[in-house]
Amino acid sequence: MFSLHRFGIKLGLDVISHILRHLGNPEKKFACIHIAGTNGKGSIASGLAQILQTAGCRVGLYTSPHLIRFNERIIVNGTEVTDEEIVNAYLAVKAIPKPDRDATFFEYTTAMALHLFAKAGVDWAIIETGMGGRLDATNILRPELCIISNISLEHRFYLGNTIADITGEKGGIIKPNTPVITGVTQKSAIQVLETLAAEKSAPLYRLGANFKVRRGKNGCFSYSGITHQWKNMKIGLPGAHQIDNAALVLAACEILMQKGLSINPDDIRHTLATYSWPGRLEIIAARCEKIPGVGAVPEIIIDGAHNLMAARKLGRFLKQNYAEQKLTLVIGILEDKPYISILQSLLPCCHRVILTEPDIDRRLEAEALLPHARQVIEDTVIVKKVADAVATAIKTTPPDGVICVAGSLYVVGEAMQSLKNMGITRPVTEN
Repeated sequence: MFSLHRFGIKLGLDVISHILRHLGNPEKKFACIHIAGTNGKGSIASGLAQILQTAGCRVGLYTSPHLIRFNERIIVNGTEVTDEEIVNAYLAVKAIPKPDRDATFFEYTTAMALHLFAKAGVDWAIIETGMGGRLDATNILRPELCIISNISLEHRFYLGNTIADITGEKGGIIKPNTPVITGVTQKSAIQVLETLAAEKSAPLYRLGANFKVRRGKNGCFSYSGITHQWKNMKIGLPGAHQIDNAALVLAACEILMQKGLSINPDDIRHTLATYSWPGRLEIIAARCEKIPGVGAVPEIIIDGAHNLMAARKLGRFLKQNYAEQKLTLVIGILEDKPYISILQSLLPCCHRVILTEPDIDRRLEAEALLPHARQVIEDTVIVKKVADAVATAIKTTPPDGVICVAGSLYVVGEAMQSLKNMGITRPVTEN
């Protein structure tokens, strides 16, 4: 399957339509929620999936990319699909008569996920877009609810050079008479979504207008919604931005409740306070934890921070929580990202930097990062393999220091695997 990457990224719905038609249109056999946006899609999707599962629904969850195993992309009722199921789904797609062009990796994966969800008999599927929305392979869906988390400049070659252009692409998931929930804040983005929603007669609900949050301390907040008021809520995911994501989850629950789905508010409260989403501001090891064969390990934070908006959020989090700590940053970035701005967002929080490269052809060479990093942090070195970079960070960071791995979800995935190989796997929520 990974060899399909050679076909690159090709936006359009003809090929996925052809594949799904030959599979018996599995996407029509369950209800779904479709999620687009720049950041937060996975956190929102995972939270909603867990809430619906607690409500007694059989739930499919489709996200990307995976961090360690391909199976992470396709989850049924909280459990990754098996290797055998993946192979059988791949063979089912491969057996279909070839369309006008070869299917891409993402088209294959999307078709496989929808096929597996139908075979598993899910009631609901929570589907995250891959890139954009309008021509994304997932846009073959006819969802019960659409969510557009937020918008920033990304994938300009494919989606456009302005916030309005990119919003138009992501807003392409809006369907006739289908509710839309969004957390976008820019005036141009709001205007585009309002126009698209009006054209489709789709009710539009905006964070800050139709539903609001009031922040408290330590991840606590109150929610004033479309029809509900929920006070003293708490989000278990670290980072102030997760409260906005939680607000979108709560608004989605309200819409689903209006549609007749029975969801217990206590279950919503418990899920938000306890669920996790790997590789996003995740603490892997407690400070000074001793690992057999490794020794005392510093606190390790991993966060994809794969675009500028995410890097700025991570930078704020590190500044607020680790300003007095000796922090080692392990970072690798893809070539299509604004790497200078990403470095500027993260380096002021750091004591030293290890530049690395994920094992993917879209990686940016560490040498390109070196002069920009050394302008800010003189103690900057290159360790090209992610596993070696992580090992170097652990060996050279004092046990009472902090390591942060960031810059790409591909870097995070390789780092998580290397930590697992070292026996450093225990997620920690409190030190």
